[in-house]
Amino acid sequence: MPDLLDAAASLHRSFSTRDPEQAHDYVSETFAAHRLSLADDSVRFRLDTAATDAVTVGRMAYGARARIVGPKMGDCYHINLLATGNCTVAQGDRRETFSAAENPLGVIFGPDEPVYIDWSADASQYHLKVSRHALEGHAARLLGTAPSTIDFDLSFDLGTPAGQSLNSSVAFYYSQLRPAGGLATMPAVQQELESALMTQILLVAQSNLTPELLREPSPDSDSMIRGVMDHIEGHADDDLSVASLAALVGTTPRTLQSGFRRVAGMTPTEFIRNVRLDRVRTDLVGGADVAVSDAAYRWHFVHLGRFASHYRARFGESPSQTFQRHRRGSA
Repeated sequence: MPDLLDAAASLHRSFSTRDPEQAHDYVSETFAAHRLSLADDSVRFRLDTAATDAVTVGRMAYGARARIVGPKMGDCYHINLLATGNCTVAQGDRRETFSAAENPLGVIFGPDEPVYIDWSADASQYHLKVSRHALEGHAARLLGTAPSTIDFDLSFDLGTPAGQSLNSSVAFYYSQLRPAGGLATMPAVQQELESALMTQILLVAQSNLTPELLREPSPDSDSMIRGVMDHIEGHADDDLSVASLAALVGTTPRTLQSGFRRVAGMTPTEFIRNVRLDRVRTDLVGGADVAVSDAAYRWHFVHLGRFASHYRARFGESPSQTFQRHRRGSA
């Protein structure tokens, strides 16, 4: 994970101060009301944030030992991913003390109990505030059930491959939420990434839903999977996600994933990506004088470096080579 105190690219909001009262007020406004106690007045506070309707993501450091006591949050789940330093957290009868260097843990606070946090002076972390409505609704769509409160374990392991992947996803999502360009101008892609991020949270952090989320699905018919494949082909420019496709055919995302691996030899996400790569190639060779980046954005590719890598893997050449070859052929 990148150094949280490095200078950030232009984000929605960035705030730094040496005034403890200003730091307290800004965190209260951004995340939740709380009581803040600092070990000394040598505060070097910084908080960068970006927010959508469902998710507020930020990176924060106080530069001094900080203790926070907060009431129940009510309308959100709050996730902390410690990057440096040490931390003690508690909620209800659960308590954890850990170090980013020795036993890295993520923390997820539920909405219905007060919270306690004690950060060392060198602590820095990513924060995610996820709307309760969004996360519980997403879990319900994954499982095909009615939304309900999710009882998460207080902590989860960031040292596992799954935990490291969640770290990387949060860092990427954060880097893309910028006022000019990026996801701020592409709400459909933003929603897809939010959906993937919420799925990762549900799978990485243990909860009362974990057994059902990890339950081996019963096989569905091949015809149902082929029907979803046809739908993707016909709606590749729509906002497509595994959860929405599963809901479309009345199954669970896990069952859909299993069916795609059986029938198509790949995941639904990989299939969607391949269809969209095919559409980009059609745009580049089809006669329209379209820039590579414009074609990529049109088909929901927000990260141009990753897009170019996937394109080369599929077609044996870079998108710019396809573009230049087409221009020479039509000159």
